[in-house]
Amino acid sequence: MTNRPATPLLDRVTVPADMRGLSDRDLRQLADELRSETISAVSVTGGHLGAGLGVVELTVALHAVFETPRDKIIWDVGHQCYPHKILTGRRDRIRTLRTAGGLSGFTKRSESPYDPFGAAHSSTSISAALGFAAARDLGGDPGDAVAVIGDGAMSAGMAFEAMNNAGHLKKRLFIILNDNEMSIAPPVGALSSYLSRLYAGAPFQDLKEVARGAVRFLPEPFQEGAKRAKDMLKGLAVGGTLFESLGISYVGPIDGHDLDQLLPVLRTARARAVGPILIHVITKKGKGYAPAERARDKGHATAKFDVLTGTQVKAPSNAPAYTKVFAQALVQQAEADGKIVAITAAMPDGTGLNLFAERFPARCFDVGIAEQHAVTFAAGLAAGGMKPFCALYSTFLQRGYDQVVHDVAIQRLPVRFAIDRAGLVGADGATHAGAFDVAFLANLPGMVVMAAADEAELVHMVATAAAHDDGPIAFRFPRGEGMGVDMPERGQPLTIGKGRVMREGAGVALVSFGTRLAEVLQAAESLAGRGLPPTVVDARFAKPLDRELILTLARTHEALITIEEGAIGGFASHVAQLLAEEGVFDTGLKFRSMVLPDTFIDQASPEAMYRTAGMDAPQIEAKVLQTLGISVLGKRA
Repeated sequence: MTNRPATPLLDRVTVPADMRGLSDRDLRQLADELRSETISAVSVTGGHLGAGLGVVELTVALHAVFETPRDKIIWDVGHQCYPHKILTGRRDRIRTLRTAGGLSGFTKRSESPYDPFGAAHSSTSISAALGFAAARDLGGDPGDAVAVIGDGAMSAGMAFEAMNNAGHLKKRLFIILNDNEMSIAPPVGALSSYLSRLYAGAPFQDLKEVARGAVRFLPEPFQEGAKRAKDMLKGLAVGGTLFESLGISYVGPIDGHDLDQLLPVLRTARARAVGPILIHVITKKGKGYAPAERARDKGHATAKFDVLTGTQVKAPSNAPAYTKVFAQALVQQAEADGKIVAITAAMPDGTGLNLFAERFPARCFDVGIAEQHAVTFAAGLAAGGMKPFCALYSTFLQRGYDQVVHDVAIQRLPVRFAIDRAGLVGADGATHAGAFDVAFLANLPGMVVMAAADEAELVHMVATAAAHDDGPIAFRFPRGEGMGVDMPERGQPLTIGKGRVMREGAGVALVSFGTRLAEVLQAAESLAGRGLPPTVVDARFAKPLDRELILTLARTHEALITIEEGAIGGFASHVAQLLAEEGVFDTGLKFRSMVLPDTFIDQASPEAMYRTAGMDAPQIEAKVLQTLGISVLGKRA
């Protein structure tokens, strides 16, 4: 009689409650299976791999110890939530991650009761968890609140604001500091078993003393590693850590890949905690998958890949990526102007500033996940006589808006905002859409706002920003590859507030702002085939508007339609304001605008998202026909 292979434990776990009858040994096996499943799933979908691999054991331990979903686990950012999704009833859909109609790449309240708080921007978890804890104590949803926050997210002031408030309120709250960058000696059996015995048997009030005293019993190499970790967290108050000075009990550091440490610490903390407690967990990003561990970014974000080799599968393209075009153009400008400096907020690769940093390391500043600081730091650089380029994703610039208003615009400081990921971004979905920057920047006095229609225009806009010293200026560009246009050898400054006519026509004027221009030109070809050749304009500037050009178009055409990759309140609103104030509507002009719809669009390919938004070439053509009262059959209604 042959022995049948045992059913994988992961097949027996459909929800976290299934884990709570498993032995610690079974949980270790479950973690191994969960890591393999995560790697397999992301190889099919692409996405954020390294962060999830780093928290596999932590995910298992949290769901085994806490009573989710009654207890709330709040994953900061959500990059690391794929293992969590697998364990919480979504394994059957895990290979739909980041696709149309599939699972979100982040936590999402509408997706599962195990996602109590949606997140895709960092440093929000402690604030949200404290809110849950306060609501619980006021008679709201019961259960504990657990914030899992990475060490990188701790660089944001919001995390410290939340911890300061948590220490003041003294609510029962669990903060897991997932530290995957700090240098600490690798754990071995003796360290793991010793700490396990200490934490498992210690009353909660003694946990801090046990953690402090444990170091002196370790072999010398481990003593030094643990000492380095603790020294890096020495606090603002003499004799305690930073966290303790804020009123938060501190335990750690412990090995986040060793369930023999994680489980007893979490069990003891859950059983005995009264106020806020921070458990410092050391993890390794990309843990357990060699290609991720070897990668410079530890497999942070990947395309689809071959599991055996880690080789990523990327679609070939003959056009350069907009981000790279921006970076190369900025390096070229900086070579000629020693006052040009660059600032990013923990996204040197994402914004292309890694290329700038390689060429000008002393002139490139990564301020961490701190967009508010990035903007005001750039304002200080400008006030000090430098020419700062503050390179941020559109979705992240939102976090620094007050500083844009108060510290930059009011003082008319020449900060240059390079806004990446403008428009709809695809797989990251609504949380990362660059939908609002035109609206919230173009209403600021003295702000210049540009949008590149293609990669060549982007080069010219970098040059325009470098040459502009009269107040703040912003230029936006999308994610992905350019249009494959001929590139200039060097960018040339544009005349501020002047658009360009791309195609002369009659009847209808199509005024595009941004990279929808290619779709507009395609629609224009089709319309010309119908005997309705429109005028096509690339506006270039939302502020200041090219008043002369727009008013001329309005007075010489039956209809004027604007097209932009932004929300209501942006370019079209400024055009409408101009036309209204000049009395153009009184002449009977038909004015229409094509903007992103007043809703959040879920993840899909950018092309599919723009179809959903009603902004591809056939829909632009249909808008023209509708405006003119012409049916698709070619007759006026």
